[in-house]
Amino acid sequence: MNALDFVLWVALPYAGIAVFIVGHIWRYRYDQFGWTSRSSEVYETRLLRLGSPMFHFGALLVLGGHIVGLLIPREWLYAIGIDEHMYHWGATVLGSAAAAMLVAGLAILIFRRRTVGTVFLATTVMDKVMYVFLSLTIAIGTAATIAHQIIGGGYNYRETISPWVRSILFFQPDPALMIDAPLLFQLHAISATLLFILWPFTRLVHVFSAPIGYLFRPYIVYRSRDEHRGSRSIRRGWEGSNLPEKTPKQKRF
Repeated sequence: MNALDFVLWVALPYAGIAVFIVGHIWRYRYDQFGWTSRSSEVYETRLLRLGSPMFHFGALLVLGGHIVGLLIPREWLYAIGIDEHMYHWGATVLGSAAAAMLVAGLAILIFRRRTVGTVFLATTVMDKVMYVFLSLTIAIGTAATIAHQIIGGGYNYRETISPWVRSILFFQPDPALMIDAPLLFQLHAISATLLFILWPFTRLVHVFSAPIGYLFRPYIVYRSRDEHRGSRSIRRGWEGSNLPEKTPKQKRF
């Protein structure tokens, strides 16, 4: 192992984790107003309604596949009846379908942002940088899956890449596991790390904005100034009271 291997497979991952955590804390404390996806739905809806669900559902499926493949040891899957053949079949078929949905959704969103003038004008520099790194990470990961898992004879990343990820998370880094990994998987790991470094400073922070408070907020009462109080007809018990008009007081002379 040389110095470059140490930088790529030890120093860079820990730098990415540190920037990811500290960057989100800093952003939340000092830029809560900017903690948003900056929705552009008001400018265009047709392409957004098509591309956004595809991208988000595809991203959730791909993320779930990465969690299972990288963080869960295969012995745990064996214990619940998922053998090697079943796992690789699911990872290849379901993973390919999720990747296709993700790529299609991202392509539609990028096309919309580039061709719709009002949406393009609302795009910031960090948005463009984020799209570049996000597209690069997805493209390399998809290429690695096609080259090694579909066209090639298959690569068992659960013997190298998965233990390396867990070694980083448990503060027992083993960079030797990544040295002999295929180039596309190495590039995918590096691009994903760079994306995590960039994450806190882009619109991607909205991933952690769960609207939990919406479930417990009180009802909002709206009172209409119209005579019919909205679209419903007036029911008994809600009629307005007709108070007698006050007569002006007589002045004493």
